[in-house]
Amino acid sequence: MVVDVAGQALTFGEHLRGWRLVLGLTALQVCERADISPNTLRALERGKTTVGFDTVLRVARALGVLDQLIESVDPLTSDLGRARAAALGRQRVSSPRRIASES
Repeated sequence: MVVDVAGQALTFGEHLRGWRLVLGLTALQVCERADISPNTLRALERGKTTVGFDTVLRVARALGVLDQLIESVDPLTSDLGRARAAALGRQRVSSPRRIASES
């Protein structure tokens, strides 16, 4: 399966820009809140994949969407994740490691 990372990065950047505009924040205000340069914010909003992960998190925090971003990757917030976690829990409980006894 081929992942279109560039396309997804562009969409992600556009969504961050959308949040900035919906919140009525200027690029400069977000830069000040996130402690980044305008060029860095511009790169992120344009989907450049060279922007560091820490910068993504700082901008998300500046926009007030960091908690949503973190929650979106929590496996226990989805039906599939909860089901798989429950199956793992049952599997681990029902089949503990056995230690060979010394004779």
